[in-house]
Amino acid sequence: MQLQRYQLSITEAQLSAYDSHTERRLADLAGYFADAAAYQARLATADPVLYTVYNTERPAAAGDLISGITLLHAGQIGDEYFMTKGHFHAVRATAEVYYCLRGTGVMVLEAETGTSHVEPFPTGSVIHIPPGWAHRTVNVGDDDLLFFWVCPANAGHDYGTIAERGFRERITTAHPVVAQLRDLSSARH
Repeated sequence: MQLQRYQLSITEAQLSAYDSHTERRLADLAGYFADAAAYQARLATADPVLYTVYNTERPAAAGDLISGITLLHAGQIGDEYFMTKGHFHAVRATAEVYYCLRGTGVMVLEAETGTSHVEPFPTGSVIHIPPGWAHRTVNVGDDDLLFFWVCPANAGHDYGTIAERGFRERITTAHPVVAQLRDLSSARH
């Protein structure tokens, strides 16, 4: 038996032990934002890290799991919020679970048929992403968004399909889900 144990620091946004980490910079998301002029203007002045993923690795065998955290910074390109690239699983019959540790986000889901769904993702939310659905996380808050995720070790990632066709839903400052999250936040205070 190969037991894997690690500590998760919410304040430092890091795992005590991880096998790999990936930084995605603004340049890595060329073509993902609707406002190409705003994207180019921002990239001309800086190439900030939009998000970092820390993850555990396991053999890609059915029945095992991988997990990690993603730290998605706050910001906008034009009126569109910082987001992850988004992906399908290479093995479409695999699901994933996301748990929002801190921040205010939105989960965008889309099936290959084009059916889409947008789900609020505030602190404490758990979202089960069904098999066959592409998913992208968007930070609509003023602070970093930190979330934990777990999926089958053999799920793999298909970023290519999203790079080619994108998502139908774009999360901008005018999107109804943003107003819904602001109302929810105001009601709590």
